[in-house]
Amino acid sequence: QLVESGGGLVQPGGSLRLSCDASGLTLDYYDIGWFRQAPGKEREGVACISNSGRSINYADSVKGRFTISRDNAERMGYLQMSSLKPEDTAIYYCAADAPMAQCKLPGEYRYHVTGQGTQVTVSS
Repeated sequence: QLVESGGGLVQPGGSLRLSCDASGLTLDYYDIGWFRQAPGKEREGVACISNSGRSINYADSVKGRFTISRDNAERMGYLQMSSLKPEDTAIYYCAADAPMAQCKLPGEYRYHVTGQGTQVTVSS
C-alpha cells in the first residue's frame, strides 16, 4: 500500500527527495513516518508527521538536514534530504499508522503499514 521512490546515488553534500505513494490509503487518517536500515546497523526512525501536519519530529541525526512533508489530497508523503553524508546511506522506508496527538518516530512506535524501501547511497 506504500511505494517509495526517489532514491539513488548522490555525492556527499548533495540532496535527494524521497516520495511515498500512499494511493491505497485515505491519508487523512494516517500519520506518516520514515525510517532507514543500513547494513549491519539497527533500524533507525528518521522523521514523522501527523495526519494534520501539525506535529513533526526528527531524529537528532537528521535534524536541520531533512524535511518531512505530506500532501493528503495527492496521497503522497515526502522526505527532502539535504547536506547528505555517507552515514545516511541506507534503505529508506515510509510507514503509516493511525494518528496520534504527537507523531512518534518509527522505532518509538511500531507502524503497521510499510513500503518496500528505496536505496539511498551517499558516496563520492
